[in-house]
Amino acid sequence: MKLEELTTESRNAKSKNIDQLTAMEIVEIINQEDQKVALAIEKVLPEIARAIEQAALRYQKGGRLIYCGAGTSGRLGTLDAIELTPTYSVSPDRAFGIIAGGKEAMFQAVEGAEDSKELAVKDLMQHKLIAEDVVIAVAASGRTPYTIGAIEYAEQVGALTISVTCNDKSEMNKLAAIGIAPVVGPEVITGSTRMKAGTAQKMVLNMISTGVMIKTGSVYQNLMVNVQPTNEKLIQRSLQIIHEATGVDLETAEKYLEQAGNHVADAIVMIEGNIDATEARRLLENNQYRISDVLEKVAPKNKETD
Repeated sequence: MKLEELTTESRNAKSKNIDQLTAMEIVEIINQEDQKVALAIEKVLPEIARAIEQAALRYQKGGRLIYCGAGTSGRLGTLDAIELTPTYSVSPDRAFGIIAGGKEAMFQAVEGAEDSKELAVKDLMQHKLIAEDVVIAVAASGRTPYTIGAIEYAEQVGALTISVTCNDKSEMNKLAAIGIAPVVGPEVITGSTRMKAGTAQKMVLNMISTGVMIKTGSVYQNLMVNVQPTNEKLIQRSLQIIHEATGVDLETAEKYLEQAGNHVADAIVMIEGNIDATEARRLLENNQYRISDVLEKVAPKNKETD
């Protein structure tokens, strides 16, 4: 598709005189347009759910979540990957972003990098892409050569390909195994896809990664039980999670967290199952780290013997 044919590049009739408006009128228009983002995403929830189910299966088998993009889209993908480490203790080599132009492009525009399919192939080859991996290609337009190259190469390898764009008839949407394209309409500032399109991409990526984490045992009830207690705030959050999950007081939670080697999930299983740290870890490993599955087997037995 030609650039001028893309929804994300068309002009928004509601903001044609935005340069003449007051600050309050400007933010009212932006807010009204932003409200359309969640509604656009609602229409593609089946595709997002399919992406979660298939990505979780690959991830559980040892595959990686690899985000590919250029510019704003590449930064959003990289951000989503980075945040999985402190939130869910995901190793940086299991979820990471590849941005056209390399790490420098995170902080400064690298012109021309997004126009190369070959560069995407080279980047993925450097990371030794395999069939168990998941490649999430992100581009508002859906026509960026770098992300198209990433999808094409990933398809050859047999990896799962997911595209996140904002143009449903884009090439990326057609090439990927799962195409996710919330159509948010023209931007308030023509072509400024860091606005509604960027917001939509951020929301979709959050859904995918959060869904994968839920499916693979990093969430118990609605608590992020794989959080890393690496600073005072996260230590307190970890203790609160143990308290919420088990009902023990914070002092008891701290004792179990220490015995569990600072693993929140292990501490919860120890308390609820009335078992030691070694047994808790063994059971979690044998049950894909899903606390609910472990407690279904352990807690009832312990209640019977109480």
